[in-house]
Amino acid sequence: MLRFVFWSLLLLNAALFAYAKGFLGNGKGSEEERARIKPQLEAARLTVLTNAQAEAAKAAPAASAAAGQASAPAAAAVEASAPAAPAAAKPLACIDVGTFSANEAKRFETRLAKLDLGERQSRQAVQAQDVTSYLVNIPPQGSKEAADRKASELRNLGVTNFFVMSGDSPMKYAISLGVFKTESGAQTLLAQLNKQGVHTARITPRGPASTRYSYRFQDIETATRERIVAVADAVSSAEAKDCR
Repeated sequence: MLRFVFWSLLLLNAALFAYAKGFLGNGKGSEEERARIKPQLEAARLTVLTNAQAEAAKAAPAASAAAGQASAPAAAAVEASAPAAPAAAKPLACIDVGTFSANEAKRFETRLAKLDLGERQSRQAVQAQDVTSYLVNIPPQGSKEAADRKASELRNLGVTNFFVMSGDSPMKYAISLGVFKTESGAQTLLAQLNKQGVHTARITPRGPASTRYSYRFQDIETATRERIVAVADAVSSAEAKDCR
């Protein structure tokens, strides 16, 4: 028994001696770990908090997170309510151009074809009259008897150059006082008749009826409007004006 105890103590001392000398491994790793942890545990920099301070410190991060979550919807609401910046609107116009004779309309459309206006361009036929003369007259009296009475009134006023119109026309039983090539000539006679006391006379343009054409252009830009007007001026003296 004493031998066992002796050898056990001998082995234990040998093991302690070997560890101390580094024969069983070196303690450098542990020393490095202690060296790394040491600066993290500087007692001089530690502050002891009261219970109230500790509770306040724990509540601060939670309050900050809640504020962040609350501000996000508010910011989104402000962004959504902010009016969008209006896009720069292109100025658009609607114009009527006309009228044109059949030949003028054909040339006008040919020159406009390259603008490719599609449904923005429309054409309308207009009944017109090609004026060749101007008739100074007293409107139709409705019957031969009424026309004869009016003729007698004219004679009493000193007017003798007239005749009662007949035939199957809208001017039947009107009284013609003169026909002129120009409107100014008709105006001169009308003024003279007024001085003589004839106040029911008027000027009526005369000439064959014809079909003319007018055009409407909608939703066109300023530059396109200018090109349309330029083409119209080149084809005829047709007028361009804003749509009503």
